[in-house]
Amino acid sequence: MPTIALLLASNVLMTIAWYWHLKGGMTKPLIVVILISWGIAFFEYCFAVPANRLGYASGWSAGQLKIAQEVIALLVFGVFMVTFLGEPLHWRHLGAFLCLMGAVAFLFWGRG
Repeated sequence: MPTIALLLASNVLMTIAWYWHLKGGMTKPLIVVILISWGIAFFEYCFAVPANRLGYASGWSAGQLKIAQEVIALLVFGVFMVTFLGEPLHWRHLGAFLCLMGAVAFLFWGRG
């Protein structure tokens, strides 16, 4: 569970680092946006690196860690896209999520 919580925190920060400037920050100079995003990404790494180390030490494979991160990223981005950017969800988003859940099932199937 700590791995999932850390990956969730990591993905919230990375989503903010990558996309915060799309609403209200488009007038800022690109170099300023990059530097602010790098600052946010530093803290994202402070969650991502321990998440991966803990997960790996707990028996998760690198592939399992990556696919779990991708699923969490999609969920976090979906919430961010709707709440912060005001963009609607479509059936395509559900389809993409279901495909990722299939990937999760393949990587975790049969692992104790």
